[in-house]
Amino acid sequence: MKKLTKFAFLFASLALPAVCVANPGVPGAYSSGFIGVSAPASIDTPSTNFDSNASFSDRVKLDPGINIGGTGGYDFGLLRLEGELSYKYSTIKSITDQTTNTPFKNPKGNLGVLAFMFNGFVDLHNESRITPYVGGGVGFATLNLSDTYGSESTGSTAKRVRLYGARNDTVFAYQAGAGLDIALNRRLSLDIGYRYFNCSSADFTADQVIYTSMKFVSHTTAIGLRIKY
Repeated sequence: MKKLTKFAFLFASLALPAVCVANPGVPGAYSSGFIGVSAPASIDTPSTNFDSNASFSDRVKLDPGINIGGTGGYDFGLLRLEGELSYKYSTIKSITDQTTNTPFKNPKGNLGVLAFMFNGFVDLHNESRITPYVGGGVGFATLNLSDTYGSESTGSTAKRVRLYGARNDTVFAYQAGAGLDIALNRRLSLDIGYRYFNCSSADFTADQVIYTSMKFVSHTTAIGLRIKY
């Protein structure tokens, strides 16, 4: 992930000199691609194991992961409307039982989020080649949770258990954010943006044995290229 961040800053530093000779962009249809980092917030996960008829609640922390995607839309001059397809992926960093405040050892699992969004952005045009923008969008996201394991300690022994089962669920999602559109020429621009991404709680039931609820929230940054046609 550090290499990805360094690449983004390097790409931006190489592209910025072109701003000095760029022409303003023109209204019209466009498409874009982007790559960046997703930094998920901690997740509280109420769960039930129907075999043992036990309920429990964990706090799950995820490592920062990749944020990649693309858009297609139309620029009306002041307002842009677009459709967005993106994918966010993170591995599970830690899982802590909130009842006993005991962390599970060596957790292993991951969470992927495939989002389909409809966005609207207001471009704040000015005399420079750099155009700030603000906006947001709504849509839906499919959360894909892997089989997740951890070790629980009992005295001097550690038992490896499956905490959550592999399942997916599709839920409502929304996002809000801002960024900078930097014109490189009349057709091509560099997009540097931030998004706050949030979705409804996803419900996972694996093998009719383990029920888990998760609500995914993430702060994402991305750098991309936009092409106007």
